[in-house]
Amino acid sequence: MNSNFISSRLKVCRLAIDTYRENVAYLHRDCLVYRAEGFQALAKITVFMDGQQIQAVLNVVDDEAIVGPGQLGLSEQAFSQLGAAEGEEVRVAQAEPPSSMDAVRRKIEGERLELSDYREITQDIVSSRYSKMEMAAFLVATGQNGLDRDEVLSLTIAMLESGERINWNEPLVSDKHCIGGIPGNRTSMLLVPIVAAHGMLIPKTSSRAITSPAGTADTMEVLANIELEPERMEKLVRTERGCLAWGGTTRLAPVDDMLISVERPLGIDSQGQMVASILSKKLAAGATHLLLDIPVGATAKVRHMRDAMRLRKLFEYVGDRLNLHLEAVITDGRQPIGNGVGPVLETRDVMQILQNSPNAPVDLREKSLRLAGRVLEFDPDVRGGQGYAIAREILDSGRALAKMNRIIEEQGRQLEEYEPGKLSFEVRAKEKGVVVNIDNYFLAQVARLAGAPIFKGAGVDLYRKLGESVLKGEPLYRVYAEHQSNYDFAYEFVGTNSGYVIGDKMDIPSVFVDF
Repeated sequence: MNSNFISSRLKVCRLAIDTYRENVAYLHRDCLVYRAEGFQALAKITVFMDGQQIQAVLNVVDDEAIVGPGQLGLSEQAFSQLGAAEGEEVRVAQAEPPSSMDAVRRKIEGERLELSDYREITQDIVSSRYSKMEMAAFLVATGQNGLDRDEVLSLTIAMLESGERINWNEPLVSDKHCIGGIPGNRTSMLLVPIVAAHGMLIPKTSSRAITSPAGTADTMEVLANIELEPERMEKLVRTERGCLAWGGTTRLAPVDDMLISVERPLGIDSQGQMVASILSKKLAAGATHLLLDIPVGATAKVRHMRDAMRLRKLFEYVGDRLNLHLEAVITDGRQPIGNGVGPVLETRDVMQILQNSPNAPVDLREKSLRLAGRVLEFDPDVRGGQGYAIAREILDSGRALAKMNRIIEEQGRQLEEYEPGKLSFEVRAKEKGVVVNIDNYFLAQVARLAGAPIFKGAGVDLYRKLGESVLKGEPLYRVYAEHQSNYDFAYEFVGTNSGYVIGDKMDIPSVFVDF
């Protein structure tokens, strides 16, 4: 028997506390085990039960109404992972620190790590042996000190191996991904039904937003259930040739979702981690062909053409070594795409385009058609240059809308009807002129302060885009919030800066794209 065991047993109790992908345990301060073992708050403990064991971060409780002295409280995550029944007896001991933390410390000191190091780190993370503080240390170390291209390849492989992989048993499984940073850029929700209507397989799994006001998963959730079990997802894709689902329920590269849970509140999204995150998820989902969208602009994630070319080469290097056919296009990232920023407003834009509404945003429609055309050209039966015309015919004919409605029904149509937030205000131009600059990052911050993506109806509705004329006092955009506190945060944030620059047409920055 392990010498760390204490003879006293504790009865496990399930606490209705969502600790989001972190195992947390709760002991009463007067618990004999707590005193005998010399536990401290935020220390890690191992919980043992009938051959099962988990590690958890310890919190100390003084209220017996929460946890009694003879009990061990477990968060929802920990209780589910242990597989315990309420009242079942467990034992606890001090947890051994994860051995892979030595590699993290070496990375903090600037050393490069090998594949074996990344495998050990990701295995410890996916086994819940890392606290969120330790995951943050890993993310900061790899972000600050950087990863060379072979480290990015090693991290991608390690993340890919952390979960399951889908094999569709088809020679061509397509996918598309944007590296993000451009508000309102909901091209995937248009591209997927177009490509699926053509008959190509496109099982699109997406993450929730990390630093943006909405990800594809957040926006699709306005219309349909996105949390699909693997069997249901596979059946749907076999039937409809595509889906728009959240990747977190499919155990595809699950360590990625655990790292994202830490990246999101810290606002971290380093390039090496981003490449490994995207490619591990796509490969786990069974993709054989991937189209990558890299927007470039002064306030995008990638701000210079040379950086875009460097990033494209990194993606191509890793993709090539993992037998993924990858094409990366550099697109216009000078301003938001579409009119809406935030889940409900972005959904409105998507549906307007699918319905061929005259109010549909032209820029989002055009970009989606161009991207869809490139994906369609993965099909050996589609000649180069023909993809755009095929995509446009599928959209204009209503086939894309019909396919989207079938995907929504098969995933489970959302019962709740979401509307733009009930609180709103307009931001107006302070002078007459032409819109010559729109700050992507600033508008994303406005939408997030207003409550997006947590509150679906929060966001920003744009009235003016680059090159458009505006008179003094005319509205540039409207901000929506669902709660007064979010409204106040956003209102105060735009008090001295609108995120727009009004000037002369000659001042509009040039754009570099390679469509």
